[in-house]
Amino acid sequence: MAGFSLFDPTTFDGAQFDDETARQLRAVIDWFENRGKARLLDDDLNAVWTADFLDFVAEEKIFATFCTPQAYANGDPNKRWDAFRNAQLSEILGFYGLSYWYAWQVTVLGLGPIWMSDNDAAKRRAAEQLDAGGVMAFGLSERAHGADVYSTDMLLTPTDDGFMASGEKYYIGNGNVAGMVSVFGRRTDTVSSGQSAGSAPAQSGHSAGSAPAESGHSAGSAPADSGHSAGSAPAGPDAYVFFVADSSHPNFVLRGNVVHGQMYVSTFALENYPVREEDILHTGADAFSAALNTVNVGKFNLCTGSIGITEHAFYEAITHAHNRILYGNRVTEFAHVRASFVDSYARLAAMKLFSARAVDYFRSATLDDRRYLLFNPMTKAKVTSEGETVVRLLHDVVAAKGYEKDTYFREAAQLIGTLPKLEGTVHVNVALMLKFMPSYMFAPTEYPEVGVRDDASDDTFFFAQGPARGASKVRFHDWKPVYEKHSHVPNVARFHEQALAFEQFLAEAAPDENQQTDLDFLLNVGHLFSLIVYGHLVLELAERISTPLLDQIFDFQVRDFSGYAVALHGKPSSTEAQQRWALGAIRKPFADKARFDAVWNEVVAYDGAYEMKA
Repeated sequence: MAGFSLFDPTTFDGAQFDDETARQLRAVIDWFENRGKARLLDDDLNAVWTADFLDFVAEEKIFATFCTPQAYANGDPNKRWDAFRNAQLSEILGFYGLSYWYAWQVTVLGLGPIWMSDNDAAKRRAAEQLDAGGVMAFGLSERAHGADVYSTDMLLTPTDDGFMASGEKYYIGNGNVAGMVSVFGRRTDTVSSGQSAGSAPAQSGHSAGSAPAESGHSAGSAPADSGHSAGSAPAGPDAYVFFVADSSHPNFVLRGNVVHGQMYVSTFALENYPVREEDILHTGADAFSAALNTVNVGKFNLCTGSIGITEHAFYEAITHAHNRILYGNRVTEFAHVRASFVDSYARLAAMKLFSARAVDYFRSATLDDRRYLLFNPMTKAKVTSEGETVVRLLHDVVAAKGYEKDTYFREAAQLIGTLPKLEGTVHVNVALMLKFMPSYMFAPTEYPEVGVRDDASDDTFFFAQGPARGASKVRFHDWKPVYEKHSHVPNVARFHEQALAFEQFLAEAAPDENQQTDLDFLLNVGHLFSLIVYGHLVLELAERISTPLLDQIFDFQVRDFSGYAVALHGKPSSTEAQQRWALGAIRKPFADKARFDAVWNEVVAYDGAYEMKA
């Protein structure tokens, strides 16, 4: 398997990490394994708040070690913000349950505006609270606006010694216990600088942890009021404020949990909450940038959380199906079942490869190399959607077993669909990807090669990303050479044909003026584009997997591209030229029984390989 394998708690030794990181990750695994599957699933079914997990996190200082930049580590050599090891922690937490992952995710989001600020006192408070076992929250989303970063009814009225904040936040994870809640609001005394209303669609749904609407900024320009709360307060970028609130303060009023589950997704209100100078993190356009840049950091946890959930479901599915006899045969002897497993495994492998490579680019980013602005929404939208696809394929195999209360699969099937909908829905992130399509497809540039970033270092750039603007200026390295390098693999070559056809589509039959405002049409174009980017980064780590598995990955890439081409053909606004292109871009992947059997042998090796302790 050329070194590739799914995460397996029984064999994990953390050899790729420093000793303390390996010890802490092993401690997390052991905590869950010692807890046992029955307790884990029972707590999920009974919506038991994860207090004992957070007690363990506090005792082991897990979040403190993984979420404190070195500058505020107070001399602890193990504390740093290291995306390589953070990705592993996120995958492990997803493997055991979304609720545990969620407490981590919203802590990451809550810390973003703090670590990005110039407020040294707030940073030191955050470091102290993490060290004491505290968790954080990210207070952006509101009931009326969802995660529309352009609008907020959290109003800050000036007082002699700061502000008085009043308003309500909705869908805020950890809002019941967070020691510091990063809250987005706007001043009532600042008149708009004349910014026009938002020029791009904003996210209307809620996103757990309250992520902003990435597509709501045009090349990162300063935000403007979208008009949702007319008359509430003067609007515009100059009015925005990010500040920290304390959930234990008497003027912080917890309304309750808006979901039924272990996660506490809170609604809270600030009622004349005193905001002091030392509580202010960002003002004006910097507050807007902090919201978007925070989500750039948090998106990686969504893809790795999805990977963890999917891996656990995969173990249960293959072990169940391969040992179940129907009509005198193993279930896995049926051709359609075996095809579902091979497809699921190939998709899961691609999820892991793309996510790992995207981490490399973010860790290596600079103000002059912001390729991560495309790859990050890909991890959020594409990888999490693939996780949903994998679980759906596996559910078709295990069928009724997937509803049984003593299976992890039930929980996975119920919750895997939440991840594509957090931190901006898929369509929001695909719309964001479209901003980079012209430069990615037609204007490649040279960059120093980005190697595998598994070094134990502090990712300081994550909190110094700069203003959220200039997307049109971002350039990418040429996507064609890596496809050409692997053209000896039949389905890589076939998909490369489709990628070149897409290039021709953009040059000769690009969306016209009316289609440029037809988001339904453009999103389909975005999905076609995303497949090329997805394959690009997968190929950059192709040496990690067997050649048959690589060929199988591009088997589904070819099929998915053809599916989106057919969908484009059927769009109401598609032109005759676009319809001809769509039909001409359809390809059938190369079929190879020996290749398929080789991948199946990789799949079936996971039969019985892992079963969580009872």
